[in-house]
Amino acid sequence: MRKAAIVLALALAVLTVPVPAWAASRMPLRHVPAGANQLLIVHATTPTTSYATVETFDRAGTGWQRRFASMPARVGRLGFSDHHVEGTPNTPTGTYPIGATMYGIDGNPGVRYPYHRLVSGDYWKENSASRGYNTFYHGRDPGGPSEALWRIHPAYRHFAVINYNTPAVANRGSGIFLHDGTGGPTAGCVSLGHDDLVRVLKWLDPRKSPRVVLSPDQWLSRY
Repeated sequence: MRKAAIVLALALAVLTVPVPAWAASRMPLRHVPAGANQLLIVHATTPTTSYATVETFDRAGTGWQRRFASMPARVGRLGFSDHHVEGTPNTPTGTYPIGATMYGIDGNPGVRYPYHRLVSGDYWKENSASRGYNTFYHGRDPGGPSEALWRIHPAYRHFAVINYNTPAVANRGSGIFLHDGTGGPTAGCVSLGHDDLVRVLKWLDPRKSPRVVLSPDQWLSRY
């Protein structure tokens, strides 16, 4: 009788705390570097939807322990792509580190990374013909689709750089960020609601070499 009660209690616990099938079957992910001790998984039900979910994990021994509850997110208007190129509104698949500096129009919310508060003349170079393509730049407008970062509100109240296409290959895409949500899909970045974004940015720790996995559910087995 006691054994049956324990089994029933365990079953109820599973029902009340659902774990996505991909998390149970594919964690730990095979291609996350051994030195990475924080992990964000940005995943979606299909490759073509812009609606996604962000999961956060801390390394625990040989596996991973969930950090925060799942968070709704948006990705590129065309969903995910294995072949992202400059100007196409999809989010590149893969596993990437976080850039060395975080940025924002607003002041530092208390992140562990070096933080740069944006000022007039701060751009992200998205002109693939320019020297320094896909890097932060301060000065005169570098041309092409380069973003005037200090003018993009509310999306760039705070953001972290996802190090896609680094070092840069011309036309392969640039400016893939984790930034504030605007209520719609992105041009290729990942966006979160403001409170969720700040929570994640404050948790990320450069000493723990965090990685971001970007993928629809059906392709997560690659990572």
